[in-house]
Amino acid sequence: MKTARVHIAVCVSGEGTTLQALLDAQQANHYRVALVVANRACGALARAAKAGVPTLLSRDWEEITGRLREAGVGLIVLAGYLAIIPEAVCEQWAGRMINTHPSLLPKFGGKGMYGRRVHEAVIAAGERETGCTVHYVSSAVDGGDIIAQTRVPVLIDDTPDTLAARVQAAERQLLPQVVDQLSTTP
Repeated sequence: MKTARVHIAVCVSGEGTTLQALLDAQQANHYRVALVVANRACGALARAAKAGVPTLLSRDWEEITGRLREAGVGLIVLAGYLAIIPEAVCEQWAGRMINTHPSLLPKFGGKGMYGRRVHEAVIAAGERETGCTVHYVSSAVDGGDIIAQTRVPVLIDDTPDTLAARVQAAERQLLPQVVDQLSTTP
């Protein structure tokens, strides 16, 4: 008997390389990307369209929630989504909304800590190790319970860009694994 795939929505704001990792892995896993939501025009929307996945360009969480229901979404994945989720939405989707963050939380997390800023801060602090974290979304920015982390060394000659490339590669490996794990957990 074949197990039904969990429908996921992926919320994006950028080029969608992590979205692409989820799309590429979905055939071999227990989830299906059923909706891609963007809060601004971005390359991720083109990736979704190419894959035949419905998209929504909106910042209105009432509209977004309606589309999530229509798509039968069981899990929301924030993958490079650069916006704070309203507290009521966090509560409504508690335990069913996850985020990927480019550091080993709780270090280098919180409001204003995203993308290049995180990698600059890691290097400035003299850290020897960083990585990525997948965590549940809560009303505290980057404050939800940690699900999984992957460690990445900080090399002596790293720039924010070289470090970001290695951390992003780790994220693209970790996130599909976590989504699959959550899709098979009752």
